[in-house]
Amino acid sequence: MLHGNSRRLVSLLGRQGRRLASAQPTNEPNEEVSHTVRRIREELASDKQRLKWRTPIGDRPEDWGNSKLKLFSNSEQNSDFIVMMQRPIDLSPKNMKQWWANRQEKIERHMQQFIPERHKILGAELAAAHFILYRGGAARFVNDPRWHRATEDGEFSLPNKFHPGYKVEALRCDNMVLYYEGLENLRCLDQLKFLSFHNVKTFDDWCLDRVSGGEFPRLEVLDLSGTAVTTDGLSCLYRLPQLKLLILDDPKQTLEMELAAAMLEVALSPLKVVGADAIHNHG
Repeated sequence: MLHGNSRRLVSLLGRQGRRLASAQPTNEPNEEVSHTVRRIREELASDKQRLKWRTPIGDRPEDWGNSKLKLFSNSEQNSDFIVMMQRPIDLSPKNMKQWWANRQEKIERHMQQFIPERHKILGAELAAAHFILYRGGAARFVNDPRWHRATEDGEFSLPNKFHPGYKVEALRCDNMVLYYEGLENLRCLDQLKFLSFHNVKTFDDWCLDRVSGGEFPRLEVLDLSGTAVTTDGLSCLYRLPQLKLLILDDPKQTLEMELAAAMLEVALSPLKVVGADAIHNHG
């Protein structure tokens, strides 16, 4: 009898152990899931789906459709767009003119961006010349005294692929609309000695910083007259060790400008800082 009771006790303990084991969580892929657990998981998945970010306004096809207001939309959906949408609608001539000017500037900045394919085909020298001539500037090459310019139709006679004989010696960007994005097209010009940004109103301290880092080891003359460059931007010119002539609107315009010019002349011993009146004829 004792032996029979022991077997029944062992059997009972075994069933209880299996029941407890089945109640423990497991990572086995084939485990059986109760109806309640499945329902909870389905509800959680449904909640996650509803909590996802909705498609931004303007990206949905039904938002704009064929509406003429699509012209005023911003594809980037950034903070500027949010600020714009929070402002009251202003269709005054002044505001519309400003909107159009901002749009044209954005397009031009995009058009001036660096294109790697162009530099692969033309090389750094001809790519820079093409970029400047196309926008109304002028370029001169080593062993060629002529200034190359585009015609009224925007055409010019330069090779359409790399040619080792074309080395840019001088660039005139006078009176151009040139943005920071476009200056990346002026790089690695080993023979460049003359560079003018005369009356480029969009040229500021950030632009000068990019130019100074463009690898122009032989640059001797830099014209910054008529630009928005301040004393803060002049400090980056230490990167141009061969610079001999720097043209500013008025080196003595302020005490800070005069001090910055004097420090540059000390740091770059061959450098001479002069005013625009000494170079340009204001007849």
